Order: sequence, then C-alpha cells, then structure tokens
Amino acid sequence: MYTSFFGLNEKPFSITPDPRYLFMSERHGEALAHLVYGVTESGGFVQLTGEVGTGKTTLVRTLLQNRLPDNADVAVVLNPQLSALEFLQTIVEELGVPQPGDTGSIKALIDALNHHLLMAYAEGRRTILVVDEAQNLARDVLEQVRLLTNLETSKQKLLQIILIGQPELRELLARNDLRQLAQRITGRYHLEPLSQDEAAQYIDHRVRVAGGVNDLFDNSAKREVYRLSQGVPRLINVICDRALLGAYGSESRRVTRRLVQRAAAEIEGKTWQPPVLRWALPVIAIAGIALVSYGAYSVYRSAAPAVRTAPALATDAPPPDEVRELAAAPDGAGTEPPAAAALPAEAPAPAQLEDELALASDLTTPASALVALFELWGVPADRAPQTCQAATAAGYECVEQRGSWTRLRLYDRPAILTLTDRRGDNHDVVLVRIHDETAELSIGGVRVEHATDAISELWFGAFTVIWQPVGGTSVALGPGSRHENVVWLRQSLAAIDPRYRADPLGSDVYDSALADRVRAFQRDHRLVVDGLAGRQTQIIVNSLTRTDGVPRLTTPRLAQD
Repeated sequence: MYTSFFGLNEKPFSITPDPRYLFMSERHGEALAHLVYGVTESGGFVQLTGEVGTGKTTLVRTLLQNRLPDNADVAVVLNPQLSALEFLQTIVEELGVPQPGDTGSIKALIDALNHHLLMAYAEGRRTILVVDEAQNLARDVLEQVRLLTNLETSKQKLLQIILIGQPELRELLARNDLRQLAQRITGRYHLEPLSQDEAAQYIDHRVRVAGGVNDLFDNSAKREVYRLSQGVPRLINVICDRALLGAYGSESRRVTRRLVQRAAAEIEGKTWQPPVLRWALPVIAIAGIALVSYGAYSVYRSAAPAVRTAPALATDAPPPDEVRELAAAPDGAGTEPPAAAALPAEAPAPAQLEDELALASDLTTPASALVALFELWGVPADRAPQTCQAATAAGYECVEQRGSWTRLRLYDRPAILTLTDRRGDNHDVVLVRIHDETAELSIGGVRVEHATDAISELWFGAFTVIWQPVGGTSVALGPGSRHENVVWLRQSLAAIDPRYRADPLGSDVYDSALADRVRAFQRDHRLVVDGLAGRQTQIIVNSLTRTDGVPRLTTPRLAQD
C-alpha cells in the first residue's frame, strides 16, 4: 500500500523470517558463528536461546540457505509437540530415509536412521538435525534426542543437533535428570535484544534492503521505537510497519516520534492522546475548579452587601459554626465570610515520574537499585551485593524476567523495574509496594508514589526479583529427580493447600503423583502447566510459605521513611 509512496521495492518490516533482511549485530554475529560451528564440527549439541522475537528463526533460515556446507543434509523439526515416536518419524521423513516395515516401532525407526547415517558418513556427508521451539519438547522426547547422539562411529558422531528455543530451554536443560543431555552440549549462546544504537541501525538496514533511504525515520522516531520495543526485532518490525502506514495516511514523507507513538497505541488497541494533553487536561480541570470557586464567591459577596455593615459584628465575631449558620440564613443578618473561605490556593501540580528519574539519573543504575533492593531484605548498604553474581555468592539468586503487574503481585516480592524515559534512557528503580491503583517506588533511595498506569507508560515488563533458594542453590526439579529439595517441595505444597498434598511427604523422589500436584498448583497460579518445578514455580511456592525475613509487596518488611 505505502511502498510506492516511499519509493520502496517491498515492505521493509515484514515479520516473516527473510534472511535477506538479517541485521548482523554483534550479538547476531556471535550467535550465527555458534550455529556455523555446530554444522561444521563433529558431534554434540549446539543450544541457541533468546526471547520471543529476537531473531532466532531468521538466523536459522540464514544458516540453512547460505551457510551450510555442500555436503550437509538437514532435518528441521518445527513442531516439537510430538511424542517420541512421532519425533523419530518426522526425522526419518525429513531426511528421506526409506521407511522401515514397522513405522510404529521406535526400534525399527532408529535402525533405519542409523543405517542411513552410516551410509551418509561413508559418502562424506554430514547430517544435521535442527529443532525449533525446543523448550516445548516433552521429557521422553528429550531422552530420545540424547539417545540419538549415541549413533556414532569410533571417531565421530553421526548426527549433529541444534536446539533452538526460548529462555525456558536453559531452565529445562538445567534439570538434574537431564544432566546427561546437558553435558553433551558443546556450544551455548543466548541471543539478547538490540541496543539502542543497534535498533537505529536495524531500522536503517531494513529500509535500505527494501530500496529506501536512511532518513525515512528521523532520530526521535528511532529512539521512540527502541523505547517501545526494548530492542526486540519483531516488535520493531510491527511498530515501524504501522508507523509507515500512518505516515502514508497523513502524506508525511518522514516518520516522526508522534507517528510512532500513534502506531504503538493502535497496535495495543488504545486511543492515542497527544503528550501535551496528558498534563494539560489535569491543569485545565484544576483551573476550571478554581474559576468556579471564584465565581461562586464573587456572587456571594455581591448578593450580601448588608452583611458587611451589620452592627456589633466587628467586635463580637461569632465562632466558625455560627458564621456558617448566618451565611446560610435566608433573611437574617449575615457576616463577611472568614478568611478561610477566600479563593483557594492553586493546587500543586503532581510530580512527574520522568522528572524524578531525571533528577536521580546517577542513582538509578543497576548496582544502586540492587543495593536498595537488598536493603528491603535487611542487608545493610555497605554489605549488599551490587551484582547478581555477588548475590549468588551470598546465597541469593536474581531472577530476571518480563511480565506484568499480575506476575509481580503473584511473586509478592519487591522488584527492580527497568523504566525507559522518552529519550530512551533506562532507569532501574525498586518497586517497594503495590496498592490498588498506585505503587510505591524507591528512586535513588527516595520513596515516591505514582499511579500504576503512569508507571506502565515507562515500564515495558522487564523486572528482577531476588530469592533465597532452598539449600542456597537453585535446582530444577521434575519427574525422575531425586533431591532433598523434593522433600521441601512436597511439604510446602501440602502446607499451601491440602489439594496439593502428595504423599509420602518425606520422599525425595519426584514421582508422577507429585507432578500431578505441581500441575494443579501451576494451573491455579497461571503458570506454564508442565509439571516441572522450575524457578518460577519454586519462587511462588517459597513466597506462599516463607514468612521470615522476606519483604512483601503487600506488607513491606521495612517501615516507610
């Protein structure tokens, strides 16, 4: 629709994973190098993780189209929600392996696959298995993946495997019962979102590939896109595409910050409001109230001239209650209103969150926020860790996530929120308490309170909480695990609600009955229902059962300043 208007050959911000549009940031370059290593070296796994929309699939497409050696055969599994049998059948079909007589037998499928891999090896060919969305693989399928690495000669593995998934994949493979699989991973890389500079370069890059010019988005628009997307490429694409459509509709040859803000509001289904109205409307309302009050007082003064000449009142003024009665009397002699009834002073303008962040910008660093968060846990500032690595050494663990107010209320722990102002600068502040519609923040050590809606204008879901894992070390638990923390999990679930009780309470084995109770707990608390007691599940169990020394969002441990 808008391509000819801007002189583009095609839409530059399509969300389809087109390798031509791959922007090779430093992070993406390193990630691609890990993938290339995985297909050119022999044996083992390569694990690539990243948040939704960071470009993992585009990297894989680039690898498959441009970076594969000529002697490589590739099987790609895009839908990992399969049984172990279906998983093997998919691999066999992808590689063109002759179907065995019994396609319903796992042994027959593995024998056929092994024969095919040996023949390919004899011909000097490599065989590569790429599994996308691997965080959704079931436990038995992961075990089957591990067993596939046993297909080998005396010198090298016959099958190279690349697992690609969201951050949950790292947690999944950290489980104790999957340690054999994790030990075979020879390369790991986590793909982070783009920085602010990279996001601007990314926008220019895609415009150039589509045949446009670099200045299609002005600098303020690029900063706003980054603020709204937090550097996630897919969100950048969605916002920029809608902003171009808005510019076309208004016949503007350049995309401005206002067009970007309008586009983001439309994507979220909100009515866009010019920034000036956000402060102008409250000011107009206050001014209106003042004018009405002044008008009413003026009418009162002009309608009661006799009151000002009434005798004896100059030396015997009645108390305030009598003044009100005289003023309300229909025909009686009144008196001049007391000074307190004069025109009210102008109400002070509410403090703006961005102004507070600007004033405390030197104190809204990650280290300062972490120290302030530990102070809520009763750790003095001079002994508080300033990095998450130092926190781990002290027996705590940082959990960095993206979520909503609902997730924060569920954790019920103070958290570090990353706020981004309109210039694109990040500020780490501590969320101390949540009320119904407001929240208390600690900004550079100063407590302030703002509406959650106002905070949401600058907060895009990134937060960090800390917790103390049982035994001092976080251990992922799941079916088949045998660990002392399983006893804690059983007893804690039973204490929370008898419906979650899984006997025997003293057992350290994670059996199917316990997995069922964990699923019920996860379902009730709106978590991913997988029966695995990962960090999220354990933190919430810990929050619901531990009462000693843990600060809460609803009832903070430390008194307010």
